[in-house]
Amino acid sequence: MKWGTLYGPHYVNNLARGVARHLKRPHRFICFTDDATGLDDGIEALPLPDLGLPEGHSDTRWRKLALFRADLAGLKGTALFLDLDLVIVDDLEPFFELPGAFHIIRDDDLFRPKPLRKINPERDAFLHSVGNSSVFRYEVGAHSYILDAFVADPKAATANYEISQQFQSAQLAKAGNLNYWPKEWCVSFKNHCVPKNFASYFADPTLPKGARIVLFAGNPKMDDALNGRGGKWYRRIGDISWLKSAWED
Repeated sequence: MKWGTLYGPHYVNNLARGVARHLKRPHRFICFTDDATGLDDGIEALPLPDLGLPEGHSDTRWRKLALFRADLAGLKGTALFLDLDLVIVDDLEPFFELPGAFHIIRDDDLFRPKPLRKINPERDAFLHSVGNSSVFRYEVGAHSYILDAFVADPKAATANYEISQQFQSAQLAKAGNLNYWPKEWCVSFKNHCVPKNFASYFADPTLPKGARIVLFAGNPKMDDALNGRGGKWYRRIGDISWLKSAWED
C-alpha cells in the first residue's frame, strides 16, 4: 500500500523486483495506491480499498485494515502483504508453505527485551502477543471479522488500542488465527544486523543466518540506513553493500 508522499515509486519498484527474484511460483504484484505515477510495468496498481467507516468518522490512519474486506477488489487466493520499507534477501517460498490460516511477525521478535514492561504482567503478555503487520500472509476475504469489529465502533478501537496492529492482533487471537513466522525469517536491521553500540565501530553489519527479510523497526529508517546514518552517535553503519545490492539490483 502506498499513499501520500512519504514513499516514492522506487520503493514499490524495488520491492516488486525483490519479489520477482525471490518468488518463483506464478504470482501477481499488486500495489494499492492513490498515485500510480512512476510504477514499473507489471505492477498492478489498484485504488486504495475503502475502510467503510460509518458516517461521521473520517479517521483513516488505520487504512491497512481495509485489506481485510470481504470483497477486496475482486481478488481471491493467498496474499503475502509486504510493507514498502523492507528488503527481501532470500527465498519467499517458505512464507507460502507454512501451515496455518494466518501468519505474521511477532513484534517482540524485532526488538531487544524490555524488562521494565514486566512491571505490568497483563500488559506485557498482551504486547508480547502483538503481531507486526509489516509482513503477513492470509486468505483474501477470510478475515473480514477484523474490519467488521473496527467499523462497528472505530472510536472505541482507537481509544483502547494504540495502533492498528494491536487491534488486528486482538481480533486474530479471539478467532484463534494468530500465528507467527519463525523468528529468524524477519529480522530488524538495527537490532539483528548492526553490532550493538560501540561494537559497530569494529565490525560491519551482517545478515543473520536464516534471515529472509530485513526490516527497519524504529530508527534508523531505511533511507537513513542505506545512506550510512545510524540515528545515534554511537551507532556506526559501516559497509552494507550486501543490503544495497539486495534492495537496488
